[in-house]
Amino acid sequence: MKLQLKAALAGACLAGLAGSAGATETLRMATIAPGSSAYLVMTTMATLINQAQDDYQIQVDATGAATRHMIEVAEGELDMSMTSPNIYRFMREGGAMYQELPEAPELAEELRLMFWFPYGQYHYIVYADSDIESIEDLRGRSVFLGPPGGGAWNAAHEWVRGLTGMTAGEDYENVRGSWSSALQGFQDRQFDVFVNGGIAPFPQVDQLALTSQLRLLGLTEEEFEASEEAQALTSRLGAEIGIIPAGTYADGVVNAEDVYTHGASVGVTVRADLDEETVYLLTRTFWEQAEAATAEQPWLRNVSLEYAVREAGMQLHPGALRYYEEIGLDIPEGSR
Repeated sequence: MKLQLKAALAGACLAGLAGSAGATETLRMATIAPGSSAYLVMTTMATLINQAQDDYQIQVDATGAATRHMIEVAEGELDMSMTSPNIYRFMREGGAMYQELPEAPELAEELRLMFWFPYGQYHYIVYADSDIESIEDLRGRSVFLGPPGGGAWNAAHEWVRGLTGMTAGEDYENVRGSWSSALQGFQDRQFDVFVNGGIAPFPQVDQLALTSQLRLLGLTEEEFEASEEAQALTSRLGAEIGIIPAGTYADGVVNAEDVYTHGASVGVTVRADLDEETVYLLTRTFWEQAEAATAEQPWLRNVSLEYAVREAGMQLHPGALRYYEEIGLDIPEGSR
């Protein structure tokens, strides 16, 4: 997986920087910083598309937050970015991080979906030599839930609050930072708990486990089945069960049982007014190339056509919809 990640990241850098004599148009895409499944999937998508055709070149910017990127797509400053069902719902309703942006619901109408893919399981990571053994033990601790105001922070905060009643900043310290600064801070043991999401085996966990023994916090299967709140949290729009099987991380992770946590859907959103033929070509090219690339990058098996069109609150762009209908996918009514 590490070699595949390095190859994908190297390809992504080339995709963003290399010139393209045959390209007639540059498309601007933003994703979140390196270290998540969202970054890996989206930069790999750009690489595959850029290598397979000459009409468009996707230029990748991996800085900033998806919450801001979606505004920039809606305003025409970007062509595509990461999205999630929860962030899009907040934007459409003018809630959470968009409460101070009155035009957010109107801007949400300028976004359409290219495809959904799994964000992966949320990993609640502590050092095994600590006395933190459960989510309940976060009380009084210092915890990084994700960059403040982002979708990941909100999802993790809701999970902790739903299971324990605890609120960040009141019952435990809310550590602020970016993904990269928080990873470094956790490696330096500046705080107690590091939360990030990714498709297991998640490269950041492998990286941390090279030098230290880790523990992943979550529920056992029995605890999950007995918890109505956990089941409710993982059945909400854009959320799902995240199971990290025992043995996923061969070395450095002490969990002997499957860890039940939460997962999420994320996706690629595009400007609603982006040309239908353009989005059709991008969508078709990605999926045709992804199928061929699965042999070398097995994690792509988690990015499936059926998952891509699931109903999660956002309408497909007409160009993407045309491709999915062309290959015979059953499209939920809410995605049309």
